[in-house]
Amino acid sequence: MMRKVYCIGELLIDFVAENQGSDLSKAIEFTKKAGGAPANVACAISKLGGRSAFIGAVGVDPFGTYLLKVLKDASVDISLTQRSKIFTTLAFVSIAEDGERDFVFSRGADRELKYSSANKSDLKGNMLHLGAATALLGGNLEEAYGRYFFDALTLGTFISFDPNFRADLWKDNEASFIKKCMPFVEKSDLCKFSLEEAQLLSGKNDIDEACDLLHEAGTKLIAVTLGPKGTLISRKGFRQTVPSVKVVPVDTTGAGDAFIGCLLQQIATLNSLSDIMENDTLLLSMIARANRAGAITTTNFGAIESLPDQNQLND
Repeated sequence: MMRKVYCIGELLIDFVAENQGSDLSKAIEFTKKAGGAPANVACAISKLGGRSAFIGAVGVDPFGTYLLKVLKDASVDISLTQRSKIFTTLAFVSIAEDGERDFVFSRGADRELKYSSANKSDLKGNMLHLGAATALLGGNLEEAYGRYFFDALTLGTFISFDPNFRADLWKDNEASFIKKCMPFVEKSDLCKFSLEEAQLLSGKNDIDEACDLLHEAGTKLIAVTLGPKGTLISRKGFRQTVPSVKVVPVDTTGAGDAFIGCLLQQIATLNSLSDIMENDTLLLSMIARANRAGAITTTNFGAIESLPDQNQLND
């Protein structure tokens, strides 16, 4: 069985200041890359042989046309992607020497996504991934995001949530971000956090305390990505850190998306979704494979073109 994963959120252009340090004010040259965390996840799933669809909005402009072609070339279903008269969303990305990055956003068409009740039936028996980088900032996108989430809950669809916290989007308003994220944390089957996100949403610096609180909130399975240290996987009665593979990173953009995309692609093939809640050995092997996907993605510039296929992952 191969479930389809529907990924909802932003699709945008990353203008990347490669090899120019972490200060965008000093950057001179930028390279155009396709980006947006949910779109990256959809591409990661398809490149690994899974089935994915993207639900979001881009502009009726050359950038929007380019982004749709990138997703189509990656075998992502774009039939539910909408186009808007508003210009395509842009993000300007700086990359430090260790591959860590920072973002400055110029929001546009992604916020214009409109909910369609006709898509509800597509979620039945499949999976839903919610990436929240721009989705909780109000407007049509936030409304559509919440309604698809409710549809998935009523259908018993497997739900994955990634808060994708971006400091530039939530300046001096982190409390609102936390408040808006928690209903998704409470009801999702799987939550993927960075260490910063787990600490922010839980209010706990200690990672074990953070996981305990987030489980108490309701989420069943937690994956906390720890960069080169690997991933902490946690569910009731079981918690373990799975080491990553050693690489020399040049750009960490998309590493977390590659991780969760690879994990969702594996989950989508299970006969029973309850297997990841009951089989420790299976869960750990899936996390180890997802760690490899994330590590490989950091070895090149740009997220989507750096995502591994099955052959690269197996090697």
